[in-house]
Formats: sequence, C-alpha cells, structure tokens
Amino acid sequence: MSEKTTHFGSETVLESEKAGRVRGLFSDVASKYDVMNDAMSMGIHRIWKEAMMDWLAPRPGQKLLDVAGGTGDISFRFLDRAGSGHATVLDLTEPMLVEGRKRAEAAMMVDSLDWIVGDAMALPFEDNTFDVYTISFGIRNVTRPQEALNEAFRVLKPGGRLMVLEFSQIPNDLMQKVYDLYSFNIIPQLGQVIAGDRDSYQYLVESIRNFPDQETFLKMVEQAGFEQAKYRNLSMGIACLHSGWKL
Repeated sequence: MSEKTTHFGSETVLESEKAGRVRGLFSDVASKYDVMNDAMSMGIHRIWKEAMMDWLAPRPGQKLLDVAGGTGDISFRFLDRAGSGHATVLDLTEPMLVEGRKRAEAAMMVDSLDWIVGDAMALPFEDNTFDVYTISFGIRNVTRPQEALNEAFRVLKPGGRLMVLEFSQIPNDLMQKVYDLYSFNIIPQLGQVIAGDRDSYQYLVESIRNFPDQETFLKMVEQAGFEQAKYRNLSMGIACLHSGWKL
C-alpha cells in the first residue's frame, strides 16, 4: 500500500517526512524567529495576537496548552492577561523551546510555564486536562490538521476553549494578488537578510497558500466536535482567528 502524500510548501512529500522537515526548518531559524515575525508582518502580528487575547479573555487560574507554541509568545501574553495560571508550551522543535525558556527566565516566570517537545497529532496528555488550547501560525505546518483538532478536543476539559490563529485567504481577488506579490518577492529576501535562510521563508509563504480557506477550516473545527465555532478575519483576511468550545 503506497503511503499518503502532503504539501511541504510547493513540494509534494510523503506524510512521514513532513514533521522532520518542519522540525529542521524551525531549528534553523529559532534564534531569529521573533525578529523575523516583526519584519515579515511589519509588527502587525503583535496586533493580531492582542486581538486573539481580547477574544479569548483569559481568566485567573486557567490552564493553557499552547501547541506549536515555539518561543512562548502566546503563553506569555495569556499569563499576563490572566494574572495567574499555568501555560504548557508544546512544540516539535526543541531549539524554539530553548529560546522560550530563556525568555521565561529573564521575565522570572519559570514556575508558570512548562516546555515540552511533542507532536500536535499525538499529545502526551490525559483527556480533559486543559481549560484553553491555542495554536498560532502552527496548524498549517501539521501533517494532518484534522488530527490536531481532534486531539485539541480530547485534551480540553468540558467547557474548554479552542482558539486558532493562522494566515488565511483574503476574500478580495485583487488584494490577494497584491499580498501574494509581497509574500513571494519580499518575505524570502527578508529571511535571507535577517536569518540567513531564504528557503525556510519561501516554504512559509508557500504553506500559507496551501492552507484551507476560512469556511473550509471552520468545518474542520466543527468536525472535531467543537460547538459555537466562529471565525474573525484580521487585516482583511491575511490572518484569521477560529474559535470553538467543547460543550
């Protein structure tokens, strides 16, 4: 029986190969990842993440699982908003978590965070463990996103909340063409200048184009079992927030 294939940017690769290639890519850019986020989005990713926190409305004492959490950007924001609580940052790429740990030590927040190397499609946690599950700019890198959503549903407590922040599709064709021109021509060059890595950022741009549009992804959230599933476009749909509840 032949093995299934999936996208890795514009390439078609075996499903079994994708995780290793994603891990290698993010290991290469870990130390420059946060700087590149600012450069690629002209700082707008910060506004998107604040919009995510506004909709999420973290409450004191909540337990967050931040999947593909990398350097902990979402977890730090969540804990700051909640005032108290605990965040578990899970990522496939250990060098990203190492950078995040350094941030936690600098902010004297070591006790509030755990850093775990793991796979979004096979979470190493019991059922009904977390109050909130977030994944930001990560689910398009997962080999089988539906399995990641199914796992999110499993590990959330009843009454738990899912929130996904991801690049998406602009509903206006002309604006999408303008954005594609910027993405394919400027972002890989920024990757070369700032991170010394053009190929990784070429992949990131291509992976955005291969990701399902807002309505398609909404159906995937619902298929995983989430109710009251909704989405909000950010910056005309360059990015999108999807929300769902385990009720």
